[in-house]
Amino acid sequence: MSIITISRGSYSRGKEVAEKVAAKLGYDCLSRDIILETAIKYHVPEIKLIRALHDAPSILDRLMGGKEKYIADFRAVLLEHLKKDNVVYHGLAGQFFLKGIPHVLKVRILGNFEKRIQEEMKREGISEKAARQILEDDDEERRQWSIHLYGVDTWDPGLYDMVIKIDVISVDCAAEFIANAASRPIFKKTEASQKKLDDLSLAATVEAEIAESAVDHVRADNGNVTVILKPGVKKKPALVEKISSSAAGIDGVKTIQVEAATSKISF
Repeated sequence: MSIITISRGSYSRGKEVAEKVAAKLGYDCLSRDIILETAIKYHVPEIKLIRALHDAPSILDRLMGGKEKYIADFRAVLLEHLKKDNVVYHGLAGQFFLKGIPHVLKVRILGNFEKRIQEEMKREGISEKAARQILEDDDEERRQWSIHLYGVDTWDPGLYDMVIKIDVISVDCAAEFIANAASRPIFKKTEASQKKLDDLSLAATVEAEIAESAVDHVRADNGNVTVILKPGVKKKPALVEKISSSAAGIDGVKTIQVEAATSKISF
């Protein structure tokens, strides 16, 4: 029992690979349906959610934090599904949201760029030059998104357990490689790794539900939730009460503590 995340670019055939892996293992296969569920649950316009998860951050977003709320909502819904285990997820940001969870096999699928261009030309009815520019821009948007939010480059092979180029290696062969790897003991769920995922999921749910811009991040440990405020935000009683009230009714929350950010002084 494990979780598989497949990172992919457009027209890389990653969706086909993911569906074949899920069929081989009898796992659920998730992608766009998480976006739709998030949009419904948190009353978020689907197009805004897609843009938040895909586009590189603008200067305004960096200043105002415009994307963070949408991303928090998406993360909460995704982790709620993934903590049930036996899932192949081939959408956006899976490997980032599951950082530190041992029973996750992280895969990157690379499509042949020239073939991707041909697919874009065919789909959009455009020239080779235009298709090439669109794909280059799309890849760079996704790369900048991850760098801004997580400080990592999606093209860095060190982020993944497997990197597969769909060219000489076929879709069927790639699916077989991934399914075999996921069956190895190292990617099997343990009690400790499941606890990490449950804690991560609860923290994400709390962060999404309280929807408070003053919050920097949330931690959870066996139902004991700690909400960390952003640097410079004072721990005022009214703010603590607002956060505590918002989180109190969430399933799985036992205790709630609000803490101001700790400042570190360097000499």
